[in-house]
Amino acid sequence: MYITITPQKLGNNYSQSSIDFVGYLEKENEGLEQQDMEHFFNQYGDEISAEEVVKEIDGNTAKLKKTEPKFYSITVSPSKYELRQLQNSSQDLKTYTRELMKDYVASFNREINGRPITINDIKYFAKIEHQRTFKGTDKQIRENQPFATKILQLKTEIRNIKEGRAEGNIKKMKKEIVRLESQAPHRQNGKRLVQGMAKDGNQSHIHIIVSRKDASNSVSLSPGSKHKASEVEMHGKNVKRGFDRDKFFENAEKTFDKTFGYQRNFAETYKARKDFVKNPKLYFAALMKLPANEKALAFKMMNKTGLPLPPNIPLSQAQIALRIFKRLRRGAELAIKSSSIGI
Repeated sequence: MYITITPQKLGNNYSQSSIDFVGYLEKENEGLEQQDMEHFFNQYGDEISAEEVVKEIDGNTAKLKKTEPKFYSITVSPSKYELRQLQNSSQDLKTYTRELMKDYVASFNREINGRPITINDIKYFAKIEHQRTFKGTDKQIRENQPFATKILQLKTEIRNIKEGRAEGNIKKMKKEIVRLESQAPHRQNGKRLVQGMAKDGNQSHIHIIVSRKDASNSVSLSPGSKHKASEVEMHGKNVKRGFDRDKFFENAEKTFDKTFGYQRNFAETYKARKDFVKNPKLYFAALMKLPANEKALAFKMMNKTGLPLPPNIPLSQAQIALRIFKRLRRGAELAIKSSSIGI
């Protein structure tokens, strides 16, 4: 389970309207029949229009400055292992979203009118998407780029030759293009991966847009706060503040597991991924204590999917941890090969 929380920013200021972001989330519905579309929903309603989402989010920004986010985007991306546990991606993820947002409000160290925040105190809208495309920042695209550059150069030369602006052996150049296409390291269905190509397999994920202000448009609720659990003095009174991201990420996994009966492997947990970067010795000590089958499965998952890193971790620490991981993984090859678990 990979979750990101992002304040929507435009240049030096935060977006003053949600219309562009909501329009972006509507892209998958283009060209589809009404019955095949995925609509926005919230805790209590389905088939909410994009226009209503924009109206509700944009109308809930009282006293917020241009330098403050008006809304946050939460993206929830279940792994392929988690998606396999679902019976119906759309309906199951909708059910999960409504439980997840209860975890969201429970992660605020904040009270409203002397009581804890509840799900009724926030204003959010969510949408399920089923497609993903390769981006220019993806590792596969970056590693394919030298081949893509050479292929583009050759195609440009061929066009120049055909239009009389240059001379050369077109047949030889076409053979070179075929060779480069075949040697590109990353392919899908026999074709070289390029930016914009749709990813294979189940790519279902959740986009959530949540207002910075509470449902009454009077209290500011920021999941971007760095204060996990603190009190500040305001108007002579001690006021609780802050959002505990670790608590939210950990509870998000527990909620998924409870809702769908999912048996989460050690390597999939948020705590393990965090320990991998911040305390590799602790991480590998825990890993090597796992039962043989679970340990083998953990290594297979890590080998197959890589180890996603939590946000705001210095790259230097991640690189050190990765080097340690690669050395230790060599010593675990035998355990992996001897396991009967199929991934």
